[in-house]
Parts: sequence; structure tokens; C-alpha cells
Amino acid sequence: MSWEPVPLPEVAALFAHVRAPWWIAGGYAVELAVGRAFREHADVDVLLLRRDQLAVQEALPTWEWWAADPPGTLRPWGRGELLGDGVDDVWCRPSASAPWRLQIMLDPAAGDEWVSRRNPAVRREIALLGGVSAEGLPYLAPEVQLFAKAHGTRPKDEEDFAAALPVLDAAQRRWLAEALGRTYGAHPWLGRL
Repeated sequence: MSWEPVPLPEVAALFAHVRAPWWIAGGYAVELAVGRAFREHADVDVLLLRRDQLAVQEALPTWEWWAADPPGTLRPWGRGELLGDGVDDVWCRPSASAPWRLQIMLDPAAGDEWVSRRNPAVRREIALLGGVSAEGLPYLAPEVQLFAKAHGTRPKDEEDFAAALPVLDAAQRRWLAEALGRTYGAHPWLGRL
């Protein structure tokens, strides 16, 4: 299945009328936080809170939406269907003949807090979950994105960590260290924070 990621300004246009919070996620979130591009990307990720999942269908009403059912099976996501826990990703494309353009990631929330799907004890106020780029794009805070990438680090995750580390302030480093320690006990990034 081929990918042709939507350029970030087009993502902003597609989600311009979405009233629910959303954030550019993945490697692009790290680049937006760092303020420069530093690697290639195979896709573009957008994070929504699970409770706001139908905002995808509202934002992309003429597109196809495919739920990634574990352990990695894609199936059509029906209009108005609420995806249950465990279905954390939705692949989107304009038509059946088009390449995949967007990956939507769904994370839980409780009240005013984002809740990590990796460890429900790791939380963050939704109002503090991200930033806004100079271009006006909302993006997931780098420490939160790095926490998500820490699960099974790949070379691109190590590259993202190395690029983001110099821009993390003391509070961001502390939050990431606490989240990593709480979730993994020991993690190779802890010694560098």
C-alpha cells in the first residue's frame, strides 16, 4: 500500500473547521518543535482524542477511512461507527484508487487530561499537550511525542530524540524522564535527559 503524505499546510486546511483539539504528531511534530526539517517521512500523523474520533469523518467527508484493527488488519470504518479501545489508528485516503494520505491516531482522555495508551498513569492536561508552530499548526509537545516513540525505538526515533533534546527545557525533560521511568523503569534515553 503506497503512501503520499498530505503536506502539512493541506492538513491544516483539511482540519480548519474541526472544533475538537487535534495535533500534528509523529516525526513532523518533533520537526515543528525543533523548528526545522531534518529527515524524510513516510506518512503524516494527526492525533485526536478518542472521544473526538468522529471529527475525522466530519473533516474528510468524501474520503475513505480504514480502521487498523489489531494486529494490523485494515477494515472500512463505517460512518458514525465508534471505534473501541485497541483500535488506535485510522488510515485515510481520498478514494479507493488514491494512495494513503493521512494516519489518524486516537488517544484516550479523562476529563481535561490526555491519558497515555501505553500507561494510564501517564497523563497531561489537554491544554498543555502541544504547541503551535510559526505557521499556525498545532503539534504534539515533543516530550509527549518522544514518550510515544520510546516504546520500541527505531533509528528514526533515535534521530528524533537527538534533534529534540537540545530544545527541551528542564520541565519538559523532567516530564519525559518521569513518564519513561514510570512506564519502563529503565530506558536508554533516561541517562541523556
